[in-house]
Amino acid sequence: MNRRNGLPVEVDLIAQLADLKEVDYKNTLVLTALVELLVEKGILDRKDVIRKAHQLDDDLTPEVNRSEYAN
Repeated sequence: MNRRNGLPVEVDLIAQLADLKEVDYKNTLVLTALVELLVEKGILDRKDVIRKAHQLDDDLTPEVNRSEYAN
């Protein structure tokens, strides 16, 4: 069994994954709060945010992946 820091590698990987999930949750929470505040203050429109998110997703998603899901 491979060990790292005295723990099996699998345990270390699971701990790292848990840490990443926590960071992802906190980042999502902050981004959601920022968007909500900007919408509440009338600086942004929720539909514009959603439209821009879709546009960025389309721009960043390679054509190969999109064609796989087209059917």
